[in-house]
Amino acid sequence: MNETTAPSQTSTGYISLIRGNANFRNLWLGQIVSLLGDWFNLIASASLIAQLTETGIAVGGLFVVRMLAPFLISPLAGVWVDRYDRRKLLILTDIIRGLTVLGLLLVRKPEHVWLLYSLTAIQLGLSGVFFPARAAILPDIVSPQELGAANALSSATWSVMLAVGAALGGLSAGIWGIYPSFVIDALTFFVSAVFVYKVKYQLSSGLSEVKTSISASLRQYVDGLRYLTKHVDIFMTALLKAAAALAISGVFQVVQVVVAKEIFVIGEGGGISLGWMYMSVGIGTGIGPIFARRFTGDRYHDMRWAIVIGYAIAATGLAITATLQSFPIVLIGTFLRGFGVGINWVFSAQLLLQLVPNRVRGRVFSSEFALFTLASAIGSMAGGWALDNSGLEVADIIGALTWSALVPGILWGLWVLFGKRTEPKLAEAGID
Repeated sequence: MNETTAPSQTSTGYISLIRGNANFRNLWLGQIVSLLGDWFNLIASASLIAQLTETGIAVGGLFVVRMLAPFLISPLAGVWVDRYDRRKLLILTDIIRGLTVLGLLLVRKPEHVWLLYSLTAIQLGLSGVFFPARAAILPDIVSPQELGAANALSSATWSVMLAVGAALGGLSAGIWGIYPSFVIDALTFFVSAVFVYKVKYQLSSGLSEVKTSISASLRQYVDGLRYLTKHVDIFMTALLKAAAALAISGVFQVVQVVVAKEIFVIGEGGGISLGWMYMSVGIGTGIGPIFARRFTGDRYHDMRWAIVIGYAIAATGLAITATLQSFPIVLIGTFLRGFGVGINWVFSAQLLLQLVPNRVRGRVFSSEFALFTLASAIGSMAGGWALDNSGLEVADIIGALTWSALVPGILWGLWVLFGKRTEPKLAEAGID
């Protein structure tokens, strides 16, 4: 692999990629089953804590834990991903996460909430290693011609499994109760580990699998941060997911629990309606980037402008949702919000894959994930506080998000116009 990858003039199709690249196919199948369980877990955990505590702050606290845990592990995670076998890291984190999730079966009473928070922190802390490793390994197992399709398909899979997993998780929690969802989630981690085990992968020449102390790891992580400070355009791109989380998703994921539990209640504790809302946003995040990519391809400048449009679409979806006229209207607005955020998510990742060299890829993606999780945690805390202390109605809170969604879109648009851009190396060959 080149130190910096950029798309070729002839990109590989999705079906050809799945059929022709066994390593990607196994990684992708592992992603499918693992994500299915993740959404079962999220619906079940949110429903359980809402039932045990009946406070918005407690629900917000769950999302804060889910986001802060990977943020705190990110300095070490980024170095591990750049220093150790990425495939081994994926397998190890899958197995430990599966065992951790089984512990959630012990949470039965309000006084057990601390255990739910603790196990969630362990699970999501390990996810803070898993996701940067998975993002970093992608260019190692696909060709430059396959990279755009692989990134788009991986992100679309996340969205589809959000839709399917959230809907099934909502049905499971709403019909059979919460605890079967935890068992299913644990099993999916083990199945995912089997698929990843089948991936044939050699440690990249730019990496060195050596034992590293914590202090040395932190120094190496700081070196990765210096890389970002020297490449401001890459740093701005790495902020895109965090900006969307802070301005949109962090608050909304807490508010929508209340929408499902108190306004449009379907199933036990609103589990089914919450699942439908997650399904709607999942469909949106899947369709959005696939649709936009038909117009942008993997062209660097077109993708940058598409992100601006994505923020505008997300804001429109929030404005529709804020009316709370009916549950179908809420689902339509949620779909549009996902459509716009999905464009942001996929295209920002693709830009980083094109720009970042292999030797620091793990640390850059770990930093990006850390910023995203920190922003999500802050947004979740703000959402929980707004529900319990602001005196605002749910519709008012969602309406405020409509305007906050426009701010990062405008700022990114200004950067695209006037900022100093980093160009992919292969742009000189007439690819961009």
